[in-house]
Amino acid sequence: MNRDWKATARTLSEALPYLQRFAGAVVVVKFGGNAMGDDEAMAEFARDVVLMRLVGINVVVVHGGGPMINELLGKLGIKSEFVRGKRVTDKATVEVVEMVLTGLVNKRIVQAIMDEGGRAVGLSGKDDDLMVCEVDDPELGFVGRPVEMNVQVLRDLFKAGIIPVVAPVATGMSALETFNVNGDTAAGAIAGALEADRLLLLTDVSGVKDKEGHVLTEIHPDQIRAMIADGTIAGGMIPKTETALQAIDKGVRAVVILDGRVSNACLLELFTEHGAGSMIRATPPRVTPRGEPV
Repeated sequence: MNRDWKATARTLSEALPYLQRFAGAVVVVKFGGNAMGDDEAMAEFARDVVLMRLVGINVVVVHGGGPMINELLGKLGIKSEFVRGKRVTDKATVEVVEMVLTGLVNKRIVQAIMDEGGRAVGLSGKDDDLMVCEVDDPELGFVGRPVEMNVQVLRDLFKAGIIPVVAPVATGMSALETFNVNGDTAAGAIAGALEADRLLLLTDVSGVKDKEGHVLTEIHPDQIRAMIADGTIAGGMIPKTETALQAIDKGVRAVVILDGRVSNACLLELFTEHGAGSMIRATPPRVTPRGEPV
């Protein structure tokens, strides 16, 4: 037998404890970054998600779409204003956000999953009042902060063997309001409401790094707070780690920040001994090495 086939068989055998561990678990995956604009990367991500569903994981995909939004805003001649580096989402902008996220991006991911043999349904936070928001910061306009979650629709889709794909657009307390929600924030809110076993935040970096630039494979929430305070965690990693802390406070068992550009990143994290990226969880590991079933 070819040596590569032997290695593949051994890998599948070694994955058995992890397949057993996550059967029936809820895993929320935030998908975004460069992979969304690459057909091959999109197809690979879709295959991974379909495999996760086939082995019994109740997976939810939450996506962003910033580059696509920027592109359409430019074509429409809608200029963006920024406050403290954050885009102001006025009425014209939020309409474009909704069109791009719930139409173009959401349906592209759904189709990719279907093309790989899975079943998927596209939703936004508006559907069945999945995510109800209030204004996060008045200066930023229609940017929402989730205050009410209604996740029964996701559980109903799990029972039917369907993968929910959620666009981070939400309703407000008034049915006439539409809010743009940060993709990580939306994923964290959904994971918290489901008390998910894992929240996987796919990014364009390899994980949370220490002062020397080394990726930390496991981090406790108190360490995260200290690293934010002393500036070790900075820039775009701050909101991601804050999302992780909020999700853990709401009952998510662990959050992993990992590089979505790595092939099969989700599978490496869930089904291998070494895992991938940086895992954040409230309690220290009961067993070692990193990644063994806990």
